[in-house]
This record gives sequence, structure tokens and C-alpha cells, in this order.
Amino acid sequence: MLLFTCPERLFSQITNESYRVETIKMPDGLTSETGAVEFLPDGRLVASFTRGEVMTYNTLTKEWKLFAEGLHDPLGILVISNSELLIMQRPELTRVKDTDGDGIADLYEKVTDDFGLSGNYHEFNYGPVKDKDDNLFIALNSSSGGGNIRSEVRGQINPLGRESGSKGQMFSNLPYRGWMMKLGKDGKLQPFASGFRSPNGIGFDLEGNLFATDNQGDWIGTSPLHHVQEGRFYGHPGSLVWQKGWNRGNPFLLPIPVLDSMRTRGAVLFPHGIIANSPTQPVCDNTSGKFGPFSGQLIIGEMNKERIVRVMLERVGGELQGACIPFIDGNGL
Repeated sequence: MLLFTCPERLFSQITNESYRVETIKMPDGLTSETGAVEFLPDGRLVASFTRGEVMTYNTLTKEWKLFAEGLHDPLGILVISNSELLIMQRPELTRVKDTDGDGIADLYEKVTDDFGLSGNYHEFNYGPVKDKDDNLFIALNSSSGGGNIRSEVRGQINPLGRESGSKGQMFSNLPYRGWMMKLGKDGKLQPFASGFRSPNGIGFDLEGNLFATDNQGDWIGTSPLHHVQEGRFYGHPGSLVWQKGWNRGNPFLLPIPVLDSMRTRGAVLFPHGIIANSPTQPVCDNTSGKFGPFSGQLIIGEMNKERIVRVMLERVGGELQGACIPFIDGNGL
């Protein structure tokens, strides 16, 4: 057996020689503050921007075109067709569609808004992603103790979802902040899994396993990648108050060993300050080798470093676990 150590930068240097990072000029008047990026069936790129625009980009002509506007923090896109998108924005999951063929959306239709909203600045939402049975999944951020809630909110307030003695902790005073949610074909939005602080991205692997990243902070020692399974709890206490039949009071006050016994650990942990501080959406390499020898592995962006991370998983004792290494560093990321 040969054992050796290798600096993290060496992995990315080796990979950088095999891949090219191309910088795409942004549309006039917009910076690269993108919430989501996807590709349409015809090969065009579609991107949402934090000011609320959704733009398409023709990779051949290098031209941007406005598709939709007026959205509120659109942070997720699911492509239905060249003319139809499902977009996760702050207040709702929205169907955005061009019905007359002019390339500009003229239909904005609510798909679901059956979750709480308080005006807290940190109530970001992610997804949707779709499983093989056409169920949709979305992830709802917990609210931030760095802000407060407005006097007028959407949903029932539960004060037990917040630790009153701490101003800095995330909390869940409204349903279902800190949850992964499942939208069935019947149109009903149901709670699926809890314990998320800030699930910055969700996605499936080739086997249909659902994954979500979470962001380091209170109760989350370093950012994890979770294999999300129905009914499980992933660590941040506030969301537990929205668990059906919850009768154990303020979850923040439960003994640490009790909370730890309830928690499902991350499949992968990203060492904070070394590999990633804020990992984003897991994207599975489904190219069957066209992208290199990484088929079935997960590729994950990082918001605080000029880096893309590669994740390799295996099943041990019935649970998925794995490792992460830098994939591409710098080069304009």
C-alpha cells in the first residue's frame, strides 16, 4: 500500500489543465449576480438574476435576451421546455411561460405558496428539482436572527421555533422554514425533511437520491452535503416545531445529546475555510464519460472561493458517505 499527502491546490492544478473556464459577458446593466443557471432543450442558456430578471443566452450568437422580469430573488429554475420554466422565488414557486411564441414570457402562474413568509431578509428558497415520479422538491431557508419578522406575515406564528436568548441564531417561527418540501402531482405541498439552516442547493444523483447542501453557522459546525430522506432531521433545531405532533416545547432547549440522537449526519463534510464555506447546488455528471472520468459524481460550486468542488460517494452500512476535493480553482470563477 502506498500512502502519500498532496496539497489541495495540486488537485485543482491538475484538473485545470484539462478544462477551460470561459467568461460570458453579462447583459448590459446587469452584473453576474445570478441565482440560477440552466440550459434549454435547444441549447440556449437561461439564467436568473437577483434583481428579478430571467435572461436567455444564445451560445452561438453570444446574445442575451430578456425572457421574464419582476421576480423576487429567483434562486432556482427547472426547465420544462424552450418556452416554459418553473422558477423558485421568495414568495412562491411560479410557472413562467411564453404562450404566444415571441420569446418573452406572458404567463406568470402560481404553482404553490403554501409556506410561511415573514419579510425576514434570509428567507431564501431553492429548487425545484423533479424526481422520476414527477414530484417536485423545494428547500426553504430558516429565518435569520440577524433580522426580524414583519408585523404582517403569511402563515401561523409559532414562537417556540426561536431561541429567545440568542440574537444571532437562525429560527423557524413560520411554517416550514428550515424544511425540504415535496410537491406531489396532486398539487399539495407536504413537509419532507427538517433541520436545515440554509440549504443553498438541492439535486439528484443518477440513482435518484436527493441531496442538499447546508451552510456552516449555528448548529452546523462545517457545511455538509446531506442525503435527504423522508422524515429525517438534519441538525438545526428550529424547524422541529413544524413536525407533525410535536409536543416537546422549544427544540432549542432540548439537551444536546437528545438532539444529536435525532440528527442524521452529513454524507460529506466540506472543511470550512479549506474546501468550501458556502457550497451551492449539487449537479450530477450524467454525461456517461463525455465530461471526463467523473460519471455519477457530484459537482458543486462554492460562493466564497473561486472554486468548483468534486464529490465522490459510496454506500457503507446502508448509508451514503464520501469525500470532496477541489475540481477547478480560479481561472475567472
